[in-house]
Amino acid sequence: QVQLVESGGGLVQAGGSLRLSCAASGRTFIRYAMGWFRQAPGKEREFVAVISWSGGSTYYADFVKGRFTISRDNAKNTVYLQMNSLKPEDTAVYYCAAASMGVTSKTSEYDYWGQGTQVTVSS
Repeated sequence: QVQLVESGGGLVQAGGSLRLSCAASGRTFIRYAMGWFRQAPGKEREFVAVISWSGGSTYYADFVKGRFTISRDNAKNTVYLQMNSLKPEDTAVYYCAAASMGVTSKTSEYDYWGQGTQVTVSS
């Protein structure tokens, strides 16, 4: 069992930055690839980024490439999402998730989810 708690969301102006954190409980954190997803009102949850258990592989959705960076600290059981050059269309609830099968962009392949943190980007 893995419990995930996101933090770091908030209100920021367009062009600004935020860093999201996701703290995981349990000693098995290292076994999981960790992903970030987001869901805007009235839209489906969508993939943002994923990082392998070792941190050696990362993948991003096209709409965040060059702006967002995913990283993890296995000693702290924490995964991060650094978000730069934020746009109003980045406004959403951001979720972290853990996947035992490895790096994947499919929501159905994640085993555990956090409760989400709101990110609002004003124009």
